[in-house]
Amino acid sequence: MTTTSTFSAIKEDGTKTMHLGRHVLAEFFECDSNVLNSLEKIEKLMVDAALECGATVVQKCFHAFNPYGISGVVIIAESHFAIHTWPELGYAAVDLFTCGDKCDPKVSYEFLRKAFYSKNASYTELNRGILDETDMKVLEVPFKVGVQEISN
Repeated sequence: MTTTSTFSAIKEDGTKTMHLGRHVLAEFFECDSNVLNSLEKIEKLMVDAALECGATVVQKCFHAFNPYGISGVVIIAESHFAIHTWPELGYAAVDLFTCGDKCDPKVSYEFLRKAFYSKNASYTELNRGILDETDMKVLEVPFKVGVQEISN
């Protein structure tokens, strides 16, 4: 049996929780529409965001829509990053999912916030794959919200 890399966090009550991954659901508002509508820029920024947090890029796939908007995914050894843009609204929705403790998806969130010239942004961090510390089995419970933050 192989060893699985887990992530530990301290809850507000001081107890420790273990989970397999962190999933940051980010929203970027009032962004530069030219950035959000450039396939080349979005692809490069998403790959750079993955590298910035220490992830290993495995594959990428991006698509430009007509008349505007980009969707794409970067597959990383630690999980995936995905994006959907609405340049006409200056808005981007981004998923940053990392497993183990090698990568911090919030590093990528901050990188993208600056790269998109976002005037306002927010994220919710979910803890995925909650583990029972006694037998290291995945508990059959809904994921837990770890952190929520709004950045201006």
